[in-house]
Order: sequence, then structure tokens, then C-alpha cells
Amino acid sequence: MNIKHSKYKNTGILFELLVRQVTADTLNGKNSPAIKLIQSYFVKSELGKEYKLYETLSKNTSLNEGKANVVLSTLLETSKKLNRKSIKRQKYNLIKEIKKHYDLNEFFNTKLPNYKIHAAFYTLTEIENVNEIVDTIQIINNKVTLLEHLCKTPIKEEKVEADVLKEFQSYDKDTRMLTYKILMEKFNGKYSDLYPSQKEILREYINSVDSTPVLRDFYNTKIQEVKNELNTLNQTISDKTVQIKVNEVLNLLHELDKTSKVTSENIVNILQYYELLEELKSAHGQVTE
Repeated sequence: MNIKHSKYKNTGILFELLVRQVTADTLNGKNSPAIKLIQSYFVKSELGKEYKLYETLSKNTSLNEGKANVVLSTLLETSKKLNRKSIKRQKYNLIKEIKKHYDLNEFFNTKLPNYKIHAAFYTLTEIENVNEIVDTIQIINNKVTLLEHLCKTPIKEEKVEADVLKEFQSYDKDTRMLTYKILMEKFNGKYSDLYPSQKEILREYINSVDSTPVLRDFYNTKIQEVKNELNTLNQTISDKTVQIKVNEVLNLLHELDKTSKVTSENIVNILQYYELLEELKSAHGQVTE
């Protein structure tokens, strides 16, 4: 037999999607029901214990083969000691609660960078907890996926600071720690008072983390929007020095081709372009919406 993966039952995926929903709701200026769902189902619960296994797996890389095997076997053994009935009941109730507040198709449509890792670990934990004989090829393939993840050398990440996270400071400590990491991983730079145009960009990037064609089209549309506004604004600027600087910025604005992906660097750049645009509007007496 084969074990079929289900993103609706995958604890790692459920948690990551809820965290992203908190971020998206907050940037939309709405109270987020996802906060209470995280608190109710992942804090001091059996489901929370299972998520810790996913989190440990995700955070561990650059291990040698021996350590990677120890980590994987330990996580799988630990999963067998959890209360599976309780976890199943909590997942069922959590999906019911999510459905009350969000459209399930939209909620689960967000792509996650660790989706393949989460899926492989879910499959193996399910295999560990069934009595039937499972296809050995499926077991091997999923173990190889996880061992490759544990042994890979990560790309050095730049130091990330994002003052937009100050929006979360009013939350309790547990929830703040859960929501903090998603933006910490993605945005380089400090944004204390974001303009609506910048928040729109951040929301789209958060909801399209896999750099899909939809995100690339959105990015290109925004690049063209900035170019049009800067060109129009530049015609009203009398200071020749400022005009030259604006023209230099215009020369930097390029749309992505069909083979390019939108990176966090692209997002940071366009946020800065919008910052410049709003400052120029303000300096020349134009009202910012």
C-alpha cells in the first residue's frame, strides 16, 4: 500500500499557513482569527508537540550523514509516542475552525518553501503508525528527501531586520514569537511606517512565496506603475539636480522576464522605489492617498 499525503492533515503545513495568515491579516489592518487558532491548537497541546518535530526537522541542515540519520530516526520514534487519537481530533476541529473564518481553497492555496519536506515527514510518520505493509520505494524516497535536506549546506542569509514586525508587539509573547519569524526570513530593511502601496506589495509577496508567474506579473505591474508615476512627477520638478536623480532611478527600473523569479531583494528594491515616490510627492505638494 501507499500512504497518500494530505496538506489538510499535515501539522507542519497547517501551522505555517496559520502564521502566514496572521501576517496577511495584520497587514490588511484586520483582527486575525488565526491568532486564537494558533493559541488554542498549538500551545501546550498534542498538536503543538507534533509541530515541534516538524520545526526541528526544518531547522536542522549541514549535518553529516550519521547525524542526519540519528535526527531523522529520533524524530520518527518520538512521533510514535504522541497521542495519535488526540492529534487526529485536534486536526479535525482545527480545520472546522479555519473553515469558519477563511475560504479553505484560498487558505491552502499558498505555496510553502518547505512543502516537500513537510510532506515527506508527514508520510513517514503516517507509515510509522500503520500496521499494514507500505511500499518500500515510498519509504526510501521520502527518507532520501529528508536526509538530503538534513545534509544540505544552506545559503548564507543576510541579516534581516524588519520594523514592520512592531505591529505585532501588542500580542502576547507566545503568539509574537510564532508570527515574528515569517517576516524575519523575508524582508531586509527597516519599515516603521509603511505606505498603503508598500503594504500591498508585502501582502502579495507573503501570499505568493513560491515566486509564481502571478507574483512576477504583479511585480512587473508595480514596476511599470512606479515608472509611469515617476515620469509624470518628473515633468513637474523644476530642480534639475532632482530631475537627473529621478532619471537615474528610472534607468534602474526593469521588469522581470518570463524565466526570472521574484526574490526578496526585488521586493526590498520596489519598496524603496515607492518610498522615494511618496517622498517626492510630499516634497512637491502632491497628496498621498
